[in-house]
This record gives sequence, C-alpha cells and structure tokens, in this order.
Amino acid sequence: MQQPSTYRFQFAAMACACELVCDGASNLQAQQWFEAVREEVHRIERKYSRYQPQSVVSQINALAGSGQWYHCDEETCQLLDLAEDAYRQSDGLFDLTAGVLGQIWDFQRAIIPSAQAIADCLGRIGWSKVKRQGAALCLPEAGMALDFGGFGKEYAADQALAKAYALGMRRGYVNLGGDMRFAGPRADGTAWHIGIQHPRQQGALAASIPLRGGAIATSGDYERFFIHDNTRYAHILHPKTGMPVRHWQSVSVVGPSCVCAGMLATRVMLEQTKGLASLLASNLPFFAIDAAGRVQQGLGQGIRASTQGGAQ
Repeated sequence: MQQPSTYRFQFAAMACACELVCDGASNLQAQQWFEAVREEVHRIERKYSRYQPQSVVSQINALAGSGQWYHCDEETCQLLDLAEDAYRQSDGLFDLTAGVLGQIWDFQRAIIPSAQAIADCLGRIGWSKVKRQGAALCLPEAGMALDFGGFGKEYAADQALAKAYALGMRRGYVNLGGDMRFAGPRADGTAWHIGIQHPRQQGALAASIPLRGGAIATSGDYERFFIHDNTRYAHILHPKTGMPVRHWQSVSVVGPSCVCAGMLATRVMLEQTKGLASLLASNLPFFAIDAAGRVQQGLGQGIRASTQGGAQ
C-alpha cells in the first residue's frame, strides 16, 4: 500500500502562479483534490474576469450607459453585497468601479496619464452611482465598469479550498499568487511556515509566518510598477485621486478567510497613513512595511524576520 506523502501541484490562472499543497495524502486523493481546485479557480476566472468577454463582469460593463439592467445570479449578488459592505467600511476607498483607472495607467510601458485623463476617469468612478434593485444591477453612465480584481483571487482561493475540503482534504493549502487559504497543519500537526516576499529585495523574504489554518493575503507596491524621476508608481490606485498609493511597501494580513485578509490588506494600502489604525483595530495578525522600510506587526505568534526559504 502506498504511504501518504506531500504533493505539490502547480497551474496558471488569474495571471498568476497557482499551487495546491497537500500533506498526508495518497496520490489518488491528491490528484482528486487538485482537479477540484483547478476547475474551481478556472470557473471563477471565466465567470468574473473582466478579460473574459463572456464573463458576468464583461456583460455588466457592456451595458453601461444603456439604461439596461443585468440580472445577477445568487453567487454574484453575494459578491456584490460583500463589495458594498467593504465600500462602506472603507469610507469609499474599496470601490469596484475604480478599476477603470487601470485603463489609463500603463505599467508595462511606464506611461503616466495626463491630469485631464485622470480627471475624466475619476468622473466615472463611484459605487454610490451603481443602481441595484434586488438581483438586478445597472451602471447608469457610459464608461463605467466593474472590476472584481480587488478580491477575485482571494474569493477563488477560499472557494477552491472549500471544494478540496469537501472531498476530504485536511492538511494543506491553496496558493493563488500569494493569496493562501489553509485546510489545516502538516500531517504531523506542525505549522506551515510561509515566507513573505521582501518588497525591495528580489528573491529575499521579509518575514516567515507559521500557519495551521485560516488564510493570509498580501498587498504591495512591488509586483507591477515603474520608476520615473526617482518616484515609484505602483498598480494600486487611489479611487479619489487616480494616483498610485505610496505609504506602504507591503501589507500582509492573517484572517479567517482569504477574502477577509485580502480586503483588509488592500484597504490598508489605500488608507495610507490611516492604515495602521485599521490593522490594529482588526485584531488580526499582520506584518507590514511602510515606505521608509519600517516594520509594523501585531498579534502574530511566531512571526519573525527571514531571509531564506518560502512556503515550507
């Protein structure tokens, strides 16, 4: 009889490297869990990516300014409710309509949009403008658009792990580009030690965080950015100014779900100088580095500086 072992499966989705790691499993079990995880991640990407022409988001956006209403299914309504709550809790900073700013910022070609282009784009932003009646939704102005990128990967990590869990996985995690949801500890009961990428030293780690369950998500200014006149312009854009945020290099949050952790990490990035207060008020473990390189951390047992390793 084959002995249980640790398996790692990798695949690509949502423009990032994805991984399922499971411990204390047979090959047959691990393969079954992997197929369930991969299919769920791809399902959510097909359904909610703005880059998929037949996705729910693309269909909603195509109706912007037409006066027509889109009738959402139960899952989409739940996500819209979640986004609305996040919008209110963040004083309007977590805004699904702010994704239009990505249409004028080109981080690959290092192009800074003009002040007029930013002003025009800001005029199309505002979750408060979105009309909802029951399960129906309408974007009233031409050029408005929804973008689930602010929590899409985190939602997919939670849902994919739930699929594997329902099939019996109890030791391992789903990792979608650094957004991770855990089913449980290693087979011997010890924690997984998760490395946090250093935002200014490629290939180095800023910290190691032990986790036996829950989730961790990181938001930072180091994945998509360019430098112009000694100023870093990163892809996290403030919905009120249209400009990249600059107060934090990286924010990692440990939470009960990946959506919870990811939304808070993104909110803190957007809140800038006020973000630390939100981290402290959350009562969740966190590890953050500000623009000056100062480390802020709270509540996490065993969080330590690290310069080597990864998810172990």
